[in-house]
Amino acid sequence: MSTDTTADVTAAILVIGDEILSGRTKDKNIGTIADYLTAIGIGLREVRIVPDVEAAIVEAVNSLRARHTYLFTTGGIGPTHDDITADCVAKAFGVGIDVDPRAKAMLLERHKPEDLNAARLRMARIPDGAALIPNPISKAPGFHIGNVFVMAGVPAIMQAMLDQIGPGLARGAPILSETILARNLPEGTYATPLAEIAKRHPALSIGSYPSMTQSGFENRIVVRGQDAAALAGARAEIEALVAELSA
Repeated sequence: MSTDTTADVTAAILVIGDEILSGRTKDKNIGTIADYLTAIGIGLREVRIVPDVEAAIVEAVNSLRARHTYLFTTGGIGPTHDDITADCVAKAFGVGIDVDPRAKAMLLERHKPEDLNAARLRMARIPDGAALIPNPISKAPGFHIGNVFVMAGVPAIMQAMLDQIGPGLARGAPILSETILARNLPEGTYATPLAEIAKRHPALSIGSYPSMTQSGFENRIVVRGQDAAALAGARAEIEALVAELSA
């Protein structure tokens, strides 16, 4: 991994698990990863959620890793029969997979040798050529192969793994953000001129996000990008637009 700063570093997240798609488990990892990446200048471009189905996981891994600097996966690396992420990633890369002595040694830090049964050893199966991601909480590691980082689905463990890999990730230019409040202005009032401002600033992301407060509608127009001068220019135009429409 490299910590060099580059102009455009992008990422995708692949969330794996039937329990997410069924609604039984509410995902908490997407927001955590998104915040982390934004803070270090990596643009999150896609998020995909797939079931515990080999074909779906393999296709998603190969599709997303080809389009982005990094792919982060969460879920499916536990001890049960439906934890198939490691096998699927190995298949996506066309490499073998087996119990890794390094991963087994990590598990032995938590479990007695006689308790390291076949189910627990599933968590030590690592694709050939992958580097391990330490897990200080429960010891079962994640892994890193190519530009893919495979992490646990349990939020606390995922966070711990993210903290391990974060310092080695390539940084993009800082992602800056400005928010302009448009109180009591319906979006339909400013949608057309806001679109014209967005056309004049193609390098920026400009979005309008309405909410209802006790005093009425409060729309937040958010401008994001890596060019500080362009950001300042767009903000000035939007502030002028809001002031004109509010007069």
